[in-house]
Amino acid sequence: MPPDLDITQYDVTPQLGRHKVLDPRSLAYRRHYSGETIRTVEWAPRVPVLDQQNLLAQGIKTSELFDGVQDVDALGSCTANAATAALSVLLTADACAAAGLDTTDAAAAERFAISLYADATTADEWLDYTWPSDDCGSSGLGVTKALRRRALIDQYGHATTAEELCVLLQTGPVLMGMPWHDAFSSPASSTALLDEIPNWQQSPVVGGHEVLITALESVAEVEGDFSYEHTVIRCRNSWSASWADGGSFRMSLALYQALRAQVDLIQPRLDSSRTLS
Repeated sequence: MPPDLDITQYDVTPQLGRHKVLDPRSLAYRRHYSGETIRTVEWAPRVPVLDQQNLLAQGIKTSELFDGVQDVDALGSCTANAATAALSVLLTADACAAAGLDTTDAAAAERFAISLYADATTADEWLDYTWPSDDCGSSGLGVTKALRRRALIDQYGHATTAEELCVLLQTGPVLMGMPWHDAFSSPASSTALLDEIPNWQQSPVVGGHEVLITALESVAEVEGDFSYEHTVIRCRNSWSASWADGGSFRMSLALYQALRAQVDLIQPRLDSSRTLS
């Protein structure tokens, strides 16, 4: 295991399976914000919204994917679900197909994500258990390492501030691992911000969750200063397209600031010679 990892483990449930793992060696290569213009941007995954729950109803049998494993109806595979959506942005449909990722079928893409989840738990060398067999959760760092081991990405980068996140979003989607308060599971409306949930701060943290930031929907300044409260990101979840706004939710960067100590932001990347999107 690499030395000096910053590890925060959360309880793993069939909805929530993210742990926070940061490596200071890779954090040293952040893309810093230097005052450049930040614009609104959107990145559209090629895969449908995935569902890490209701696997059997989707026709997904884990016993058919791995030897000696019983069927389960849900997995804490959010890191791999978010990374699968990110990969479908980076690669063309043909390149996704060559990698074994069917962008036309949600269940087939979910099977890919479950396989990637297994690789991510192995890449998280600090974990005592791995999937298949133990639904132990994984990390954003682990799943990006798994993508790199499969030669599907060339590198990955981090952000540790709201401004750095906005810089990363100018070039592609970003994986966000976050503490999940129980109240977040029930947004006030399909288009409301998570910030708008009354008393979310008093709601208990029920686990860690990984989502994919797909858009910087609005960017605001107030009296010349960057406004966290009025700058909004959209995130794709992996609880089916029937959840919230077609499977996505919104939050302001003020909420990111409030959660920042327990958040990690990682962007999978292809270099310019292999950019396929």
